[in-house]
Amino acid sequence: MNEQTFAEAAPVFAALGDETRLLIVARLCADGPLSIARLTDGSAISRQAITKHLNALSKAGLVRSRRAGRERIWRLQTKRLADVGRYLSQISQQWDDALGRLRAFVEEG
Repeated sequence: MNEQTFAEAAPVFAALGDETRLLIVARLCADGPLSIARLTDGSAISRQAITKHLNALSKAGLVRSRRAGRERIWRLQTKRLADVGRYLSQISQQWDDALGRLRAFVEEG
């Protein structure tokens, strides 16, 4: 990964670092596109708070909304989630490589 890739990934990880936003992403993964009203069903979080979190997720490119009558329907941006998976996979591979080099070094000594 280069610096540009990290710069692109940082807002995504910052957005997902919040527990409420992570729960919203999980809910949209499980239930598909939802309105703010549906996202607040069964939750102690207000519509205003959900809207704030959705806007943060939107700025990170993780969700997008569209108008449906008087409501906004929010859906995940699966490409952005796939990008996150690739970032994590690359970081994991780098760690595996580093641990392999360390193991080889220790076994030689």
